[in-house]
Amino acid sequence: MPRYLVAQSERPEERERRRRRAGKSSGETYAATLSQLCPGASVDIVSPADASAGPFAAADLIRYDAILLTGSPMHVYDDAPDVRRQLAFMRAVFASGVPSFGSCAGLQVATAAAGGRVRKMPERLEAGVARRIAATDAGRAHPLLEGRPAAWDAPAIHGDEVEELPAGATLLASNGVTRVQAAEICHDRGVFWGVQYHPELSIEEVALALRDSAGDLVEAELAGSECEVQAHVDDLLALHAHPDDRAVRWRLGVDGEFAEERRRRCELTNFLRHAPALRNAAPVAA
Repeated sequence: MPRYLVAQSERPEERERRRRRAGKSSGETYAATLSQLCPGASVDIVSPADASAGPFAAADLIRYDAILLTGSPMHVYDDAPDVRRQLAFMRAVFASGVPSFGSCAGLQVATAAAGGRVRKMPERLEAGVARRIAATDAGRAHPLLEGRPAAWDAPAIHGDEVEELPAGATLLASNGVTRVQAAEICHDRGVFWGVQYHPELSIEEVALALRDSAGDLVEAELAGSECEVQAHVDDLLALHAHPDDRAVRWRLGVDGEFAEERRRRCELTNFLRHAPALRNAAPVAA
């Protein structure tokens, strides 16, 4: 059976806050999703940003079949010790040749580790549903997006975004809010596939995160009041309980790509299927 490593970049207090809100840290959510997609797989969780985690070398990682990076509130453009530790971990992942996948901050960490740039989104957030994501010409032929329609919606909660992809990267999908919604990054010996949205999350987890961020959403003018945020949260929770409810889908303006768990997980499922062929697949610069 495959062996996976999940790397969570939340700080300890952020992990505990998420556990109180949603019952799991981001790494624990990933591990649960992987266990559902690959019953019997071995899944380890590490927290590379923690001071107690110690440095990771490529030799520590090669026993894994794939490495997955979670989302988190981390700002990878901050010059802070925890950020430096997380970036050093990602460089070790690239050096190991083990294929990797990341969502939200995971994409941002891989981008920065390979020499790209991440920024705070100018005067906006993407929260709840990332709308009308569309593949680029390269993305339409890429296995990460196999099975996606011409445009789709996905769970998303982020205030940072990739500003510039590193050399050796391919832009795979964009929307009107965030140019880099999906990308492949080839760096050192490694291949990384990533998305700015969250294929690993349940709709309930999205709803609870929005409720926890209600004040920020009002401040960003995405809602007129916290009551409006709660009404949106209530609809998301109703959709989580009843994914086929046509009235709730209509109120939220979503279809099965967002409402159905199997469809939400499309990119993660594709990565796991193709990961064996990606090991040590990146060309190494002379």
